[in-house]
Amino acid sequence: MGEAERGETAPRVFVSYFCANGHETTPSFAQEPGLVIPESWDCPRCGLPAGQDAANPPSPPRSEPYKTHLAYVKERRSDAEGEVILSEALASLRERGLIQ
Repeated sequence: MGEAERGETAPRVFVSYFCANGHETTPSFAQEPGLVIPESWDCPRCGLPAGQDAANPPSPPRSEPYKTHLAYVKERRSDAEGEVILSEALASLRERGLIQ
């Protein structure tokens, strides 16, 4: 099926995007009234975000290291608060006779 069978193609706009690894991607968009071209695009080669400014590409997203449940608790509670909570829990267990 060629172009003659499908009819005229829509006019296209080609936009270059650049990632932090120096890759250039040039997707095309159909030129339509009210066309909004995205400010960023995911690089198909490395997956990093790419922007339209070659001299200043977007920085790679910062990946947070894996945190355990205890790490999240320590962010919310101080050591003193943890000691109070632990002593209350131990007192409750002693009252019920579950520990000595």
